[in-house]
Amino acid sequence: MLQIPRTAHNQRCGADLVALAVAVTAVAGSAAAGFLLNRAGVPLYADAAPLFGFWLPRVGPGTPLALLTAAAVTTWGPPLAARLPWGRLLVGGYLAALAWTMSLALVDGWQDGVAGRLTGWAEYLRDVPRVTDIGAMLTTFTDHVLAGQPGSWTVHVSGHPPGALLSYVWLDRVGLGGGASSGVVSVLVGSLAAVAVPVTARALAGADAARAALPFVVLFPGAVWVGVSADGMFTGVSATGLALLALAATRRGPLAGFAAAGAGLLLGFALFLNYGLVLLLPLVVVVVLCTRGYRALLLAAVGVVGVVAVFAAHGFWWLDGYQLVVQRYHQGDFAQRPYGYWVFGNIGALLLSAGPFAAVALRRAALDRGAAAGLVLAAAAAVLAADLSGLSKAEVERIWLPFAVWFAVGAALLPDRQRRWWLAGQAVTALAVNHVIATNW
Repeated sequence: MLQIPRTAHNQRCGADLVALAVAVTAVAGSAAAGFLLNRAGVPLYADAAPLFGFWLPRVGPGTPLALLTAAAVTTWGPPLAARLPWGRLLVGGYLAALAWTMSLALVDGWQDGVAGRLTGWAEYLRDVPRVTDIGAMLTTFTDHVLAGQPGSWTVHVSGHPPGALLSYVWLDRVGLGGGASSGVVSVLVGSLAAVAVPVTARALAGADAARAALPFVVLFPGAVWVGVSADGMFTGVSATGLALLALAATRRGPLAGFAAAGAGLLLGFALFLNYGLVLLLPLVVVVVLCTRGYRALLLAAVGVVGVVAVFAAHGFWWLDGYQLVVQRYHQGDFAQRPYGYWVFGNIGALLLSAGPFAAVALRRAALDRGAAAGLVLAAAAAVLAADLSGLSKAEVERIWLPFAVWFAVGAALLPDRQRRWWLAGQAVTALAVNHVIATNW
């Protein structure tokens, strides 16, 4: 076995600590600047900037389970991930991620933490009763995007393509409507990322990389917002689509074809959940280039086109919706948020959602040419594009969840003996944020 000289090893550890220091400084600096700007009356519209929420130190019913889950995964997660059979590991990882997410949500109790999250004035469930005819809703969806007119959609519905509202309408039609059921389903779908990310890493970078990443996806700090927000659901859907694409690109036979078709349908539908998910493209490119899965890409593209065609046939054209959303954004007060602060403040929010380990993962990925590094760099490219666009000013700890979760793959770039410490840091980040700040979404 190749031995890394101790000097080189120490240099890498030192560089990781520098990356961590930069991350902590970025978070602290954006928080301090946010505090001062809020005091000065600058319209940040975020009392706990760079996070969208307000300061409220507390404990709650979910606190003991959250602490227990964090301790258990930090202690036993890495060794179990290294030796459990793959199928059992994925099931265990999913259940652990579900326990982590629900326990964090339950810090605010069942009603405030889960059942009431999607019922607020700005949320999707407020508009579900309006949809008595799905076809008519799609045909006239863009008529209700702009504010200041009769029948305008709520803030979240108007700010997204109709697939998000449609998802909750479908849940309502099958008897899973209402805040409690919709909230639980959103968490169940969002937690699929704990399966999809390792599956993708295994297909691209091998079993060792996937097993290293899995505990980090389980204790993903962004679980604070996965439970409960629609963006958590978007994360599960998009990550599963990428996992199916990776499987299709590395398999042969009919199952590969089915996986490619499933990838196309999920990634295509993701475009109609959130306009920003077009920025999944760098991750798609990495999957295809690492696997040379051009046939899988072609089959998946057919699925994406099919989804776009179905929405278009029912009267909704994605580009029209996007142009109206840009106009709607500039109609609202939040458009007044200063770009000069949020272009940096967003990074502070990301480092709390993805965890400070994201800075270490990015540093190591920049010096590595492997597939795991590629996924990390692709996630970074996506958030950079979103940040510079000026259409992501605040709330990115929630909005960027579909990209933030991929920084966990960077755990594969760490030496085995260091992973537990970084994993503990991720858990502490989530626990601190969730118990000190009451998040609005």
